[in-house]
Amino acid sequence: MNSEPLLVSYPASAPLRGELRPPGDKSISHRAVIFGALARGVSEIHHLLEGEDVLRTVAAFRAMGVDARRDDAGVWRIAGVGRDGLSEPRDVLDMGNSGTGIRLLTGLLAGQPFFSVLTGDDSLRRRPMGRVVGPLTRMGACILGRDGGRCAPLAVQGKELIGIPYVSPVASAQVKTALLLAGLYAAGETAITEPALSRDHTERMLTAFGGEVGQDGLTVSVRGGIELRGVTMHVPGDISSAAFPMVAALLVPGSEVTLTGVGINPTRTGLLDLLREMGGRIDIGNERLEGGEPVADLTVFHSPLKGIRVPPDVVPRAIDEFPVFALAAACADGETLVTGAEELRVKESDRIAAIAKGLAVQGADIEELPDGMRIRGRPEGLPGGGVADAFQDHRVAMTLMVAGLAARAPVTVTGRANVETSFPGFAARMAGLGARIESHG
Repeated sequence: MNSEPLLVSYPASAPLRGELRPPGDKSISHRAVIFGALARGVSEIHHLLEGEDVLRTVAAFRAMGVDARRDDAGVWRIAGVGRDGLSEPRDVLDMGNSGTGIRLLTGLLAGQPFFSVLTGDDSLRRRPMGRVVGPLTRMGACILGRDGGRCAPLAVQGKELIGIPYVSPVASAQVKTALLLAGLYAAGETAITEPALSRDHTERMLTAFGGEVGQDGLTVSVRGGIELRGVTMHVPGDISSAAFPMVAALLVPGSEVTLTGVGINPTRTGLLDLLREMGGRIDIGNERLEGGEPVADLTVFHSPLKGIRVPPDVVPRAIDEFPVFALAAACADGETLVTGAEELRVKESDRIAAIAKGLAVQGADIEELPDGMRIRGRPEGLPGGGVADAFQDHRVAMTLMVAGLAARAPVTVTGRANVETSFPGFAARMAGLGARIESHG
């Protein structure tokens, strides 16, 4: 029986107000550790996300001979071993719940001159790996795994690789990055063409570390043999984490919250665009560049929202934020339609099913579709008062907690153990804005 404490989120007794700096961007943090390890020289990484997922990536590189440590000021120093300096791990590399970690490392390890095994928790072992294993095999990789290599654990016998042109059926930064990492160790050029633009953190960071990346429309390419050099970089605040206080401020009457240092990479701002289209007042200020990434401060005001139809081309730019977007739509005036988001079915949970069930328990009117959802908003707010299962999915869990702040009765959340993977201290940080979230049991 699950003895995990229940988390109860109560309707806000007062407007949410104040400033919050979101944790470091999870996608960028993974990549900073990887490229710092592969570079020559020491890289200093400021504001690295110290959630469980990223720390699993740090542990994997330590197991391969990389010295990575945090100083008393919170700065991570990674002593890069150079392009050919990784050593064979003595044990299985356990990536926990991190889909980014296992897919990116599969690409990197495919070209190393040693054997390695990658695994994860029960959720990760159910997630699809064939989208990475398939094209890597075409490059000459030797990867064995459950279900014909489509599921972890994955056993990787590193080999000499050959660069290939690859047309990906999905717009996925994880697939693209895995192949680019393999391409750094392949003979010739590796080129990936996507059906739509996925997040481009890898391209930006490779350039910052001294690499050369080709870009031609939706095709990204790299040549083998690149030597990277250590850098000092600041990880922007994660817009996927900022999404939760952002939507909370939009929904709780009288709220005004400023989110500082948020990454506004145009491949990641789908939620921001959608919320503003719904009528949300979100002011963007103090725009600047940090580590090659655009950053800004976002001030969010309580706003009445209206339902919209989500354009399919926006979906890849908001894929991680759809759980909390669904909450915003559930409290809007009118109907919201999301299609073309079947990728949500293979995240940490089946997020379409999980969020539909979780919000329905709180009184939302959500129709689950094969590739999305139809949401008939309740502008008066959700009744709340129910007990909802987050299915061990951190983004579903945080969405349900935010739902409690905007509902008329408390919301109780179970199955939420993984919140620390992306937003350490979430409940306490929200409490600093005036939210009331408590653990019981």
